[in-house]
Amino acid sequence: MTCIMIVEDDVDIRRGIADALQFEGYQVVEAADGREALQKLRQYTRPAAIVLDLMMPGMNGWQFRDAQRDDPELADIPVIVASAQDRDDRIQADSYVTKPFSLETLFDAVSRYAT
Repeated sequence: MTCIMIVEDDVDIRRGIADALQFEGYQVVEAADGREALQKLRQYTRPAAIVLDLMMPGMNGWQFRDAQRDDPELADIPVIVASAQDRDDRIQADSYVTKPFSLETLFDAVSRYAT
């Protein structure tokens, strides 16, 4: 089963994405911020992709992405940024979906990396 990590501080959004992906047959690992995501990435099965919010308390999406790229074990995991913020190419995301997004848009982005 393909695993997807969701990094999102809004519990309702995170649960909604998780439920939708699980319904589509994905295994899901959830994290409320970048710090928790890094901890889980080092404990769990490597996800096929990470769905990443940018604006989060604690370690935000930009800080997470810097730490992820600096870690050779995690650097090549594809990142799908899911944010209401304007696209920011400095984050070097593999895909970008703008909130609010349709589930079809999210599924399309995730399916590119789920093997």
